[in-house]
Amino acid sequence: MSDMNFLERLLDGAAVEWKPLGNIATLQRGRVMSKGYLVNNAGSYPVFSSQTANNGIIGKINTFDFDGEFISWTTDEANAGTVFYRNGKFSITNVCGLIKINDELNLNYKFLFYWLTIEAQKHVYSGMGNPKLMSHQVEKIPIPIPCPDRPLAIQAEIVRILDTFTELTTELTARRKQYNYYRDRLLNFKEGEVEWKTLKEVALDFGRGKSKHRPRNDPKLYGGNIPFIQTGDIRNASHIIQTYSQTYSEIGLKQSKLWPKGTLCITIAANIAETSILGFDACFPDSVIGFVANPEKTTSDYVEYLLSSLKTKLEKKGQGSAQSNINLGTFKSLRFPFPPPEEQARIVAILDKFDTLTTSISEGLPREIELRQKQYEYYRDLLLNFPPPLTPS
Repeated sequence: MSDMNFLERLLDGAAVEWKPLGNIATLQRGRVMSKGYLVNNAGSYPVFSSQTANNGIIGKINTFDFDGEFISWTTDEANAGTVFYRNGKFSITNVCGLIKINDELNLNYKFLFYWLTIEAQKHVYSGMGNPKLMSHQVEKIPIPIPCPDRPLAIQAEIVRILDTFTELTTELTARRKQYNYYRDRLLNFKEGEVEWKTLKEVALDFGRGKSKHRPRNDPKLYGGNIPFIQTGDIRNASHIIQTYSQTYSEIGLKQSKLWPKGTLCITIAANIAETSILGFDACFPDSVIGFVANPEKTTSDYVEYLLSSLKTKLEKKGQGSAQSNINLGTFKSLRFPFPPPEEQARIVAILDKFDTLTTSISEGLPREIELRQKQYEYYRDLLLNFPPPLTPS
């Protein structure tokens, strides 16, 4: 495939017709579905919402609102402008939009999906700090229709190539899921098989960080040499937190708490149960729980693997509010399996080997997945680089 020449050869001199999406498709929104509604109407048909994890599924109910091929997009908040290809029986919530092609003899759903993965984000409005992509914005998105006399032939060829790259990435992701399955099996103990304890029972220190100062945002609190960890530092770290983006002064430290190197940091807001271990003494905000392991009972490494295994369940506990969160009381009440220390060490050693394979920055599956994703994006942008519509002079 030789860069710009490929699309030119595919078009073979044919024209590209541009149309606003609203002229060639019907747009609509989903409906409000509360957490209670999902529970009371549980079934086998997926409900898609604004999250991107788990393909956007927030639950399953016993009825469906739509059946067939569609494109959905997220309308609100951080994931606004994320698009999905849908096929089958499903429903969507009010923070999703749905696209139904009017004439499927002129436009391929997968082709439209790939185009919108590039274009939709350009139309997201971020005013007042709340990103949105409403129907009146989506309907204005220009859609290229290559070779209007035989549009599906070229669209199908582009889709075939991009599907191939997508399948390669999907295969690699499946290998990561195999690791998660093995991890969960290693940490799946039955009641009575091992001791079950709360985190506080196996900790030397366990509690929330502290960042509520008076006066709030006083510049004297910051700019010293004491690391102040943010939730993003935890989320972006690979097991051990080695870097930080903000610091406290001695004044800031007096109003906060310094946690020791080796503390397991656990987020309890926004991205729930993200974990990493401090590589140095540091402070962190009250949106983070600190866990200092009692070495006679457990280690931060073992507890981190426990929490990563239960992350999905913990996330579900935090759903149902405007901003997903889970409080310290929830963590205090949860009981976890703690086999003898030597068995914990054996499990950690096994999972460390898998973790090296799957989470190394420079090697392993994530690096391979990242390279495949970049390769896919390169060819997607290349294949969809249509000549722009002519504008009146």
